[in-house]
Amino acid sequence: MENVIAVIVSHNRLNLLESCIQSIRNQTRKPNAILVVNNGSSDYTGVWLDKQLDVIHFYQENEGSAGGFASGISWAYNNGYSWVWCMDDDSCPKEDALEMLLKFKGTEKALINSAVISKEDKISFVWKTKNLKTIQETNETILEKVSHPFTGTLIHHSIIEKVGLPMSNLFYWGAGSEYYYRIVNQHKIPAKTVLKSIHYHPDHIYQFTKEWDIQSSWKMYFYVRNRFQVLQTKYSSKPIAFILYMGFIIAFCGAAFVMQKKDKLRKTIFAFWPMSDALSNNFSATADSVQTRLDFQYLDSFTKIIFYPFKKLLLSIFVPSFREMSNTSTI
Repeated sequence: MENVIAVIVSHNRLNLLESCIQSIRNQTRKPNAILVVNNGSSDYTGVWLDKQLDVIHFYQENEGSAGGFASGISWAYNNGYSWVWCMDDDSCPKEDALEMLLKFKGTEKALINSAVISKEDKISFVWKTKNLKTIQETNETILEKVSHPFTGTLIHHSIIEKVGLPMSNLFYWGAGSEYYYRIVNQHKIPAKTVLKSIHYHPDHIYQFTKEWDIQSSWKMYFYVRNRFQVLQTKYSSKPIAFILYMGFIIAFCGAAFVMQKKDKLRKTIFAFWPMSDALSNNFSATADSVQTRLDFQYLDSFTKIIFYPFKKLLLSIFVPSFREMSNTSTI
């Protein structure tokens, strides 16, 4: 008998998590299990979860949404669940969301998603969904080639077996897109959105053309860095991805210098940090490490910010490193 496990990733949002789990408990077709990945929460999330007898949970250091879903999907797959129903802790699936997903025939051969609808107005699509702005604009029951992992996404174990897990080292932003393109483009598995299955979610729009705060922009770092990996998976070609990524960086810098009202120069220079990490495959950053660096950079003068990379390059060429000096034998 096929079974379903709901997988929720949560970090320091207990109130939202409670609402999300209650919406799962209220489903007309209840999942066979609920799993919460406690992603480094420092509030009372762990205490509350210990009291929920119908919720499986485990704690891990904060690995971002990417690491959270990678761990949750891995746990579900290794424990023999047929279906993994993924969502963030700020999600609220409608009471028949899971029932409507499971009614779709041939689900095991496709990546299936609920329609992700705004929590605020209850009609607008949160993510880009073809050319539709609201669910009222279509009479279709299924949208082909549309899915938004990991927001109300139903994944069959056969897909996980074939494709593998999400990239945990992306940390934040892009892990869902990368997984989508790996499933659809590289493994030729179709994606579908079931419009009768509604998944309410807050509006989340990343637009670098809109005003953003350089001092608290740790999310923007991952938005810029991870785009290169997403493009590589989408096109299965590093040269094509590189060209498109450079176009994105140029557009980002242009928008920062022309369209931003505050910290124009800082925001323009900012892009070269995540770009450098992307091109060198450096995925070591976390939210805390990015924010710490931003805090220091914001206090630095423009002169130091601009010339520090050149100083670092010159030192690396003309001044021997500590490691080199330590390896020099003495008599």
